Amino acid sequence: MKFNIIGSGGCVSIPRPLCKCRVCREARVKGVPYARCGCSLYAEDIHVLVDTPEDIVQALNRGNVESIDYILYSHIDPDHTMGMRVMEQLRLDWLAASMGEGCKNPIVVGALPKVLKDLESQRTAYGSMLSYYKSLNLITEQPLHELNINGIHVDLVPVDDKGDVTVFVFTEGDKKLIYAPCDVKPFPESESFYEADCLIIGNTIIGDVLKDGFVLEESNSLRTELFVMEEIIAIQEKYKIKRVIITHLEEDWGKSYDDYKCLEKKYEAIEFAYDGMKIEI
Repeated sequence: MKFNIIGSGGCVSIPRPLCKCRVCREARVKGVPYARCGCSLYAEDIHVLVDTPEDIVQALNRGNVESIDYILYSHIDPDHTMGMRVMEQLRLDWLAASMGEGCKNPIVVGALPKVLKDLESQRTAYGSMLSYYKSLNLITEQPLHELNINGIHVDLVPVDDKGDVTVFVFTEGDKKLIYAPCDVKPFPESESFYEADCLIIGNTIIGDVLKDGFVLEESNSLRTELFVMEEIIAIQEKYKIKRVIITHLEEDWGKSYDDYKCLEKKYEAIEFAYDGMKIEI
């Protein structure tokens, strides 16, 4: 299985507009891998894109993605969904439409049933965006718990009983990759996580000293909402995961691509994502 981390950034892309911090200044000059688009993943073998952050068009072009048949959504948060207008750009041909020719190969938009229901609430004054795209036959919708495409099985594991956040498990034979981009704390229990070849996981605070020297005190509420590195190591050890890649890297962490490469030397089998990072399982 081949995967491409199309976007490795967090709620705020890097460089952040107007920001003059060291990390954003460097990203403007050097571009990728110092610059980061919003969090998304592309499964190359099966043409599956997970999530559409606002800058997904830029990320797809930069990642040289040539085909998308499925878009899967992890949850409703705007930094994972508000680029859904990409569906128009992928499938809508206004000139053909002007001649009465509609789209003949709609994208399958899939998610857990509750996530799909949440997505219907993304709307403009004209109504639900997904309903509009369905009316043009640009997409079809599928509530999903699992998906099989060309020998690759995808499990959509809900994080909790509410079913509004997803962990994706891609399996082919004895190979397994877990994608848990956001809002996955506390990490769910699942037999399907054991002995994965790779876990890509987001929403992790990297370090105790963050942007502009901000010191993250033990009492800070972020430690309850997000993982710290010790918790990632505990997940890795519990499920006997061979390789961990941390994504959804926030601009607030105040670290550049070079800083993350240095940090990798402190950990065993833990890496930090960057835009265009290729993973082969």
